[in-house]
Amino acid sequence: MKKLLLGALMCLSALFACAQAPTRFQIQGITADTSSGPLGSATVMLLQRKDSSLVNFTRSNDKGAFVLRNVKKGDYLLKVSFVGYIPFQKDIEFGDKELIDLGTLEMKAITKELFEVVVKTARAPLNIKGDTIEYNAASFKVPPGSTVEDLLRKLPGVQIDQDGNIVAQGQQVRKVTVDGKRFFGDDPKMATKNLPAEAITKVQIFNDKSEQAKVTGVDDGKKEKTVNLELKDGFKKGGFGKVTAGLGADGNNSRGARGEIKGNYNKFDDKNQFSLIGLTNNTNQTGMSWDDYQDFRGSGSFNNWNDNGDFGFGGGGGRFFVIGGDDDGGLNIPVGGGRGQGYSNNVAAGINYNYNGKKTKVNSSYYYNSTRQVLDAVRSRENFLTNGSFKSQEESSQINFIGNHRLSFRYEQMIDSTNTIIFTNNSRLNGGNTSLNSLQQYFQAGNFKSNETTIKNATDVDKMETSNTLIYRWKAKSKKGRNFAASGSYGYVQNDGIADQNSLNLFYSATSANDVIRRALDLTNNTNSQVNELKSSLLFVEPVSKRVFWETFLNLSRRGNFVDRDAFDLAQESGRRIPVDTLSSYFKNDITYARIGSSLRYTYKGFNISGGLAVQRFGLDGKFALGQNPSSFINVNRTFVAWLPNASLNYDLKNNRYLWSGYDVSVNQPNVRDLQPVIDNSNPLYIRQGNPDLLPSVNHSVNFGYNMFNPASFTNLGLNLFYSYNVNQIIYNQQVDPRTLVTVTTPTNISGGQSVGAWMNFGFPLKKTKSNLSVNANPNFSRNLTYINGVLNQTNNDSYRFGMRLDLTPSDNFTFFANANWGVTNSRFSVNTSQNMKIINHTYGGTMNIKLPKDFFINSNLDYRIYVNNRFNLDQRLPIMNASIYKILGKAKKAELRLSVYDVFNKNLGISQFANQNFVSQEKVQTLARYGMLTFTYNMRGMNTTLKRRGGFF
Repeated sequence: MKKLLLGALMCLSALFACAQAPTRFQIQGITADTSSGPLGSATVMLLQRKDSSLVNFTRSNDKGAFVLRNVKKGDYLLKVSFVGYIPFQKDIEFGDKELIDLGTLEMKAITKELFEVVVKTARAPLNIKGDTIEYNAASFKVPPGSTVEDLLRKLPGVQIDQDGNIVAQGQQVRKVTVDGKRFFGDDPKMATKNLPAEAITKVQIFNDKSEQAKVTGVDDGKKEKTVNLELKDGFKKGGFGKVTAGLGADGNNSRGARGEIKGNYNKFDDKNQFSLIGLTNNTNQTGMSWDDYQDFRGSGSFNNWNDNGDFGFGGGGGRFFVIGGDDDGGLNIPVGGGRGQGYSNNVAAGINYNYNGKKTKVNSSYYYNSTRQVLDAVRSRENFLTNGSFKSQEESSQINFIGNHRLSFRYEQMIDSTNTIIFTNNSRLNGGNTSLNSLQQYFQAGNFKSNETTIKNATDVDKMETSNTLIYRWKAKSKKGRNFAASGSYGYVQNDGIADQNSLNLFYSATSANDVIRRALDLTNNTNSQVNELKSSLLFVEPVSKRVFWETFLNLSRRGNFVDRDAFDLAQESGRRIPVDTLSSYFKNDITYARIGSSLRYTYKGFNISGGLAVQRFGLDGKFALGQNPSSFINVNRTFVAWLPNASLNYDLKNNRYLWSGYDVSVNQPNVRDLQPVIDNSNPLYIRQGNPDLLPSVNHSVNFGYNMFNPASFTNLGLNLFYSYNVNQIIYNQQVDPRTLVTVTTPTNISGGQSVGAWMNFGFPLKKTKSNLSVNANPNFSRNLTYINGVLNQTNNDSYRFGMRLDLTPSDNFTFFANANWGVTNSRFSVNTSQNMKIINHTYGGTMNIKLPKDFFINSNLDYRIYVNNRFNLDQRLPIMNASIYKILGKAKKAELRLSVYDVFNKNLGISQFANQNFVSQEKVQTLARYGMLTFTYNMRGMNTTLKRRGGFF
């Protein structure tokens, strides 16, 4: 019996001892140099011994102390890195105590004799140096063939949404550089979506100075969150690229087979960059937008600071020459459908070459793209009047084609250390056509059908544009910060078009049958328009002291606009072209612009404040006349002067905390189309006419922001508040005929429109290197004004948006990224409060990646959208899911075979809803839905190339 009791007691003691053994540990220590001086802000990492994967990390405080909490028992290696010191490594031994105190960890300073030791031990998963975080790409595993975007998703502190936008340390990434060069322009997505992850050795994330600060040498306090990708040596010396070809079937058996071919190839060294890109498909992948095109052009992108030759702060207004805008008086038949809507066939191809020498930089590119888009849509709209409302319904079928040739060239020559010249040319030649068939029906109170219109319109447009700028820059040797710059520019647009307009309007409330005949239109408009602009600018920066800088600038421009439109009626006399003088017009105006201003800037130890004042003058000298051969003209002569204050504050609070605020006034001139006193009746039930008495609009804006990032805990907090107020805002008055419901809009000026809002974001790791959670809120309140039949309507939109994102990367075999966004908008209309409504837009999304044995992978993403509007009895819930399984092929793992199904549930309906001023609208566009595709991808990697003795690149 005694033996039994003794045995039981021993078992209980063992169980008690096991229960007391800790399952989680805390590791602490102090980083110091060999003289026991503390090393603050050292990077401390806990790594798995077997593969050096990152388990946990932190930074030491000012006294060198660090703590790693909640550590599971395992086989770990502790690594400590500090700039200028040999990385320290130590094995972690676990005992029966929860606290593991490593004591003082002494680090040796780097000497020449110890350099080889540093090279062998320096490859840590990440290093934190001030506001820069450097990741070792090899420590974050991604499947073969993955892009840089896939790699970034794995990095702690980095998030990528479903559109490819990058957020690092709680801030939007504004640019991506490759080996320190802006190879892919301002939009980072072209770099991250096309460069292979295996080409990258390091990823660096930091706050870069603004382009203006780099050029002038004067810190303006503004920072741009930047990602720099360091290439492996093998990719610097060779070419790499990717080719994909796919074939599939439409799941709806109505639009035929689906297919795509796309590819890119890049080859560059320290001075040369060469790129080819091409695609063709009928899967709504429209290739590159105008912004994407600039991204493709790489460091040749003319978005570099002041490449447009406009110097000085803010101000807005008329000195910008915009390629591709609609401010040239061209034809305007309504075109609907955004990217990804409808059905489109797309072709694109481009070539890009950049040379980056010590003193000479040359950037050039040619790019062609074309899109044929089919849009079949159903639209509904309710317009609110002072004493009621009316509704409209539309069914339309539209085919658009656009083809663009774009050419760009940039040359920069550093004459010596103080003088630089820059020349840029950007040109485009494009042609397009549109055909539109539409049936519109209008209903008055009680759903009484008052009228309907059948429209058959077509356009054919040819356009040529060019913009050329020459810039001279000088920096003084004798006095740091003294700068001078001068620029001259010339821009030209030629736009020729023909528009055929055919419509039949039936008014059921008409008193006689003649109304039907009178409202039948069969017109042809021939339009020729030109824009010429000359402009120049001067800038001088003088350091008043080491901390104070004085900047003064002058902007001058002269812009000429010419529009000649001839309208013909084909329905009057057996198809003979009869001139219609009431719809024909001649319009010509010259706009002169001058702005002169000065500002003072104080900068010291991260504190940067500036204030300035400018005076701006617009002069309008124009004439217009109706008819095709006018004998007399009406002159329009206007002058407008505005004072433009500007102030900004940027404060680096140290330890990755930033505070900023600003006040700006901008003035914008009316566009040419709104100034033309002519009638646009391309839609007979919605007629537009211009107003030559328009004044420039003035916008006052104030903003405040704060951002914080803790590199030890990887916690980030961001806050941004903003307010804007409009004076002489250009709005569109509406005069609605109560009998026919024909709406005539006229632009006019009004003051009082405003908006106020905020953006807040908070992100933190649930478990370092494994999971991260971020939440955000975006409330916005706006007031919009317009006149409806002479009565002022005030529309108040109160918008509340909240979001949440969860990133899970528990292992190399499984990743999951989820997001949720909730949006509610309350719209209130002063002319008819009974029409007030609530609009709900919610989206839920997720992306999952699974690695299977034998190099098989599964990828899927879900986008679940909810649209609710009780006023329209709308309650749509659309789950859009894409799924694929793919296999990596070959020993070198250069090939991939993928089977994909897009829109698994066949729910892509192309729905959008909108509320503003005095109306609400909804649109449903028949859009490419479920289809399957089998694709083959081959990656070209590391093909060696050498420079020939004659200096050639190939």
